[in-house]
Amino acid sequence: MCVLHDLPPQSDRREAFFEEKAQHEKRHEGLGGHNQVSTTFNMSAHARAGAMRNSPADYRPGTRAFLQDVLEGLQRPQKQLPPKYFYDERGARLFEAICGLDEYYIPRTESAIMADHVDEMASLLGEEVLLVEYGCGDCAKTRVLLDNLSRPAGFVPIDISFEQLHRVASDLQRSYPHIEVLPVCADYTNGFELPRPSKACARNAVYFPGSTLGNFDPLPARLFLDHVAETCGRDGALLIGVDLRKDPGVIHKAYNDGQGVTAAFNLNILARMNAELGADFDLGGFRHYAFFNPVESRVEMHLVSARDQAAHVGGTTVRFTKGESIWTESSYKYTLEGFERLANSAGFEVDRVWTDERDWFSVQYLVARGKA
Repeated sequence: MCVLHDLPPQSDRREAFFEEKAQHEKRHEGLGGHNQVSTTFNMSAHARAGAMRNSPADYRPGTRAFLQDVLEGLQRPQKQLPPKYFYDERGARLFEAICGLDEYYIPRTESAIMADHVDEMASLLGEEVLLVEYGCGDCAKTRVLLDNLSRPAGFVPIDISFEQLHRVASDLQRSYPHIEVLPVCADYTNGFELPRPSKACARNAVYFPGSTLGNFDPLPARLFLDHVAETCGRDGALLIGVDLRKDPGVIHKAYNDGQGVTAAFNLNILARMNAELGADFDLGGFRHYAFFNPVESRVEMHLVSARDQAAHVGGTTVRFTKGESIWTESSYKYTLEGFERLANSAGFEVDRVWTDERDWFSVQYLVARGKA
């Protein structure tokens, strides 16, 4: 059984909170909790029927889980919200807009690396591979891979935004009729069933582009890579984007764009809570605040209360003093050596690394060898 829990904490206190939560869930294994779903290559009839129509198999966190996560996070000394809840339909579209901003270097830098080296990447992944993408978004970079893979067994896009995933999967199936597209709507840090393609596959390969691994603190990052290694299987592959340390000024601009799109994306999590949980957060009473912490080598993104105020959610009153923040996301920036140590700890061997000419970003090909 491979089960990971909610997206990880973003400070020492946050890490302690999620460790406590994991221990609580471990004590309740076998009691029918929704997180205790095996990540296997079997698929329920309902899920398979959905996938065959390119309607995603649906493992989204329900409203009850959303409310529980919100209340747990907002009652901590450092208030926090799991960043997975950014991605309702509007949040997904705002993130697409962020990816087109001049300041946000990650998508275009990674795309250039992919364009320059995709032939080698496809060759390393090999023939008849089952490609699984965690957090697929609009699948723009994935198309470069799909165009170059040799007789892929299938493609499993996984994303938490149902509407976007349904639209993207349907479009992919029309564009690649020879590739079986099996979408899964899920929080990929939780358990879900992975569909089995109708064609035989030679190996499994996980594709994890962008800098999403940076949203995990170090310990949860290793636990997540443990989970990915199980999905890959022995000698399976992981093709992953890793954002690198660079001039802090460049990083700061990437998370504080001049058009305010990132600020709107950050505030949208409160709008979603108002819409789906009946909360009454005043969006005008919070300010987007993001900065690079050089000691921890991470960007920290917060929503800061502009005044003393209170909000209500799920029958609970949440009070804020002026200047108090909700921590919504972190984004760690790695050195090549630091990421290799992390990968090795999860049983991966770094086989190939491609970077841009400025060494701002890397795409890395890893092979699951098992832990020593």
